[in-house]
Amino acid sequence: MRKTSPMNEPLTSDALKPQITGVPDRPPLVLASASPRRLALLQQVGIEPDALLPADIDETPRKSESPRDLARRLAREKLEAARAAARRRDELREAYLVSADTVVAVGRRVLPKAELLDEAADCLRLLSGRAHRVYTAVCILSPKDRRRERMVETRVRFKRLSNREIEGYLSSGEWRGKAGGYAIQGLAAAFAVKLVGSHSAVVGLPLYETMSLLEGEGFPVRAAWGAAV
Repeated sequence: MRKTSPMNEPLTSDALKPQITGVPDRPPLVLASASPRRLALLQQVGIEPDALLPADIDETPRKSESPRDLARRLAREKLEAARAAARRRDELREAYLVSADTVVAVGRRVLPKAELLDEAADCLRLLSGRAHRVYTAVCILSPKDRRRERMVETRVRFKRLSNREIEGYLSSGEWRGKAGGYAIQGLAAAFAVKLVGSHSAVVGLPLYETMSLLEGEGFPVRAAWGAAV
């Protein structure tokens, strides 16, 4: 079971509130993750979370659980954990919650979120010269406790990797904590011959689907755009 790190503390200081001037008041939004990649993706579209409430859950796949079902279950569990934490805080009781989970798989084989060098090396050798699928589930919870979710499946094909390329990538350390042992938004972008689906989903949060879900539940997703451009 992966444990949370010191960076998983909730964002509570004024410095972490939305910084774009002229943005109308909006309901608070909680990101149920400590992932800097998911945070950066939300910020990219003008959404600054009011708090990070990551969950410390067991991410071990269940027996016979498909990669798609695993991603969906973990996203739901993260959402429920964040919901319990948010409802204990007065300033977050009426917040929108967003959670997501990303699973990389070859067939039904789920690749780990690599923490060890050997794990990452095994992942890269398996992915070399072949296609794999990335499943990202995103869930939102409205202040009315209405849950909505989407599943995004993306197909990625890697070039055939030489031992030198694998060793070079491993030495970068970029793979650490990444599903499948690579980061598509970093150096590993040079390995991807083809991507069919959502690039942001492979990074960790499908932006189109997330924005659509939030907007469908009344969250002003574009409130900051006028001030930002």
